[in-house]
Amino acid sequence: MNGTIRVGNLFGIPFYIHPSWFLVLGLVTWSYSGGLAAQFPQLTGLLPLLLGFLTALLLFASVVAHELGHSFVAIRQGIEVKSITLFIFGGLASLEKESETPADAFWVAIAGPLVSLLLFGSATAIIFATAASGPLGAILNLLASVNLALALFNLIPGLPLDGGNILKALVWKITGKPYKGVVFASRIGQIFGWVAILSGLLPLILYNSFGNSWNLLIGFFLLQNAGSTAQFGRVQEQLTGLTAGDVVTANSPIVSGNLSLREFADQQVVSDLNWRRFLVTDDEGKLIGAIAVNELQAIPTTQWTETQIKDIARPLTQSTTVQSNQPLLEVVQLLEEQQLSTLPVIGDNGVLMGILEKTEIVQLIKRNSLLKPA
Repeated sequence: MNGTIRVGNLFGIPFYIHPSWFLVLGLVTWSYSGGLAAQFPQLTGLLPLLLGFLTALLLFASVVAHELGHSFVAIRQGIEVKSITLFIFGGLASLEKESETPADAFWVAIAGPLVSLLLFGSATAIIFATAASGPLGAILNLLASVNLALALFNLIPGLPLDGGNILKALVWKITGKPYKGVVFASRIGQIFGWVAILSGLLPLILYNSFGNSWNLLIGFFLLQNAGSTAQFGRVQEQLTGLTAGDVVTANSPIVSGNLSLREFADQQVVSDLNWRRFLVTDDEGKLIGAIAVNELQAIPTTQWTETQIKDIARPLTQSTTVQSNQPLLEVVQLLEEQQLSTLPVIGDNGVLMGILEKTEIVQLIKRNSLLKPA
């Protein structure tokens, strides 16, 4: 999974850590342990390092709690959470699909910042209630301030941040079109990305200062992710309203199961379509399986005349087919998830219509992009 390491499950959700996380863990541990040692000289030996490590874990636990906030709300909406991943910029909860309504999308988006604000309030309340001081008070203060910063930073109204998802939900509510919200919030995210980059570059150029160099990384992160999200929004716009039946390949590779292998082979010789895999149908045109041309090699040629295609066709599971009225956006997601290049398309009457090719969808998007007014 993109070089990540699975470390277990959180409430049934697969939990991954990106190798970059260990770098940040080490830097936070080292820097904060040094700060504790300087602020509290009574801390000797390995105690500052141990407290720095504990603080780093608490900070990352806050990030995990933030992502669990998103995840629990999504689960209540019937959306599967595929994973939670910690990486250099924080955390990411990967959801199976989008929320079905703008209101649902809003609550999934805002849940994370609300959890961070709750942790900020809890840490602040403990500080005042116990009059915590010394190293414990310093750790609690840091925990409170980091959670407040985590909430406020994520509320910036630009994708891929939570504030961008909130903005997307609002635009979706106003326009009635989810892709409009995606594109608009992505553009705002790109603006904030450029602002972050400039805030890191200007001190470096004008004063030779690296004080805001972290802003450069954040800016590039926002630009990259906002750009890809905007591209996805444009794809959504182009495919909205289309179904699987709209992109069925003409002259799809379909053969009758009643053909003998000899008849099938002879047709292949005179055919110039060069298909290497065919869908097999029964007398009613319903799908019963598939056959690859190279599978004929396993059957002696002396048996080709009396052997029918349906006798050696491999059955297909229902999960590897789509209905003709299924939204094309769902089909694209299915192709990506199962890493498929083609899918059989079944009509309303159960009859096989043909195949849907991933390359044809890509060509459709390209054609629509060229036809779209500048």
